[in-house]
Amino acid sequence: MKKMSVMMVGTGEYTTGFVPGAEVASDKKAGIVGTTLFDLRRRGLVDRLLMAGTNGTKFPRIRKHLDRALSKSYRDMDVQFDSYPGDDVPRDGNAYRLGLDTMQPGDCVIVFTPDDTHFQIAMEAVEQGLHVLIAKPIVKTVEEHLALMQKANERGVVVAMEVHKRWDPLYTDARDRIRDLGDFSFFQSYMSQPKSQLDTFRAWAGKSSDISYYLNAHHIDFNLWAVGHRARPTVVRASAATGVAHAMDIPTEDTITLTVDWENIESGNKATAIYTSSWIAPKSDVHSQQRFFLMAHGGEVTIDQAHRGYSLATDEDGFSSPNPLFMKFTPDADGYFSGQSGYGYRSIEAFLRAAEEVRQGRAKPDDFNGKLATASDTLLCTAILEAGRRSLDTGGKAIALDFDDQGVVSQLREL
Repeated sequence: MKKMSVMMVGTGEYTTGFVPGAEVASDKKAGIVGTTLFDLRRRGLVDRLLMAGTNGTKFPRIRKHLDRALSKSYRDMDVQFDSYPGDDVPRDGNAYRLGLDTMQPGDCVIVFTPDDTHFQIAMEAVEQGLHVLIAKPIVKTVEEHLALMQKANERGVVVAMEVHKRWDPLYTDARDRIRDLGDFSFFQSYMSQPKSQLDTFRAWAGKSSDISYYLNAHHIDFNLWAVGHRARPTVVRASAATGVAHAMDIPTEDTITLTVDWENIESGNKATAIYTSSWIAPKSDVHSQQRFFLMAHGGEVTIDQAHRGYSLATDEDGFSSPNPLFMKFTPDADGYFSGQSGYGYRSIEAFLRAAEEVRQGRAKPDDFNGKLATASDTLLCTAILEAGRRSLDTGGKAIALDFDDQGVVSQLREL
């Protein structure tokens, strides 16, 4: 059997590290998705790579960027890919369909595009029998999520959300310890990115999505992953701070906080979670501040994900707190890329290896529930995010999550 082909849909920062007119001032200068896939091709897991965007005239600059950032930085790193639309096409929002038409059932699609486009792209890929990995949030509404789950089940493919924190060794260990701490009581998280990201994401910020969908999704997923086997969210309220983005003529909130009521299913004991995200942070030693605190009846856990006791100061870049546990871009002594243990890399590799198991007939998609952030496992994450947006849009009204007899969230309802 031929090795699988993989199409990257979306050509931005997380895929290629390329932002027109500027070097990416983050920990993703060479991209995460592209770097991982080019290396996995070198390692023999995948073969043909495709990339689809909306502006074909960017591809010559993307190739030049990848040649400098990857080909000239690592030994035997081939960055060739088929691109859609053509280099002479300035705008084609449906170019990904040209790529889909060249793929075979069992191949994979990785979607990193504005949030409001996830559902349509993913559904079309699933209908063609393709496995799909989607940037968080997987989709924006419970209705879309349920429809995508149903279609994935019908077609027998793996659909999952890319949440690399599930492969962070600290988060993984914390999750396993939390499972032995009894009833869930309280969770608080904070995640930010610098004001420069508002310019990077100007095309979609406040139009197709907001900072809660973009950042709060990380820790909502972690909270659910850690305690969702015995507790569930029931009511969501949201509030926001504004001013900085509006002054930049970007119609979005600066900072969004979701306050969520939870209940422990067996005992009935109540719990509370607060998730805060912002993209107006100042430039600092890290690109993204990210931390959480969790209290259960039998103990508590705190992680400052941005600071691991590792600091660096150079004449060129000043002081920083690097995180090679996410993605290690420095080559090994022989000049090869050596970031395979990074959790940014591992989350993509784990999905592709799961897809290969299904493709070879050695596993079924349901076998990966509880192992990957599958569509089935992330429905409540979508529900909390949608409820938060609805709360903001209704002046802070409380939004209840209703569950059916099987314990599956079925609808959101204003209180």
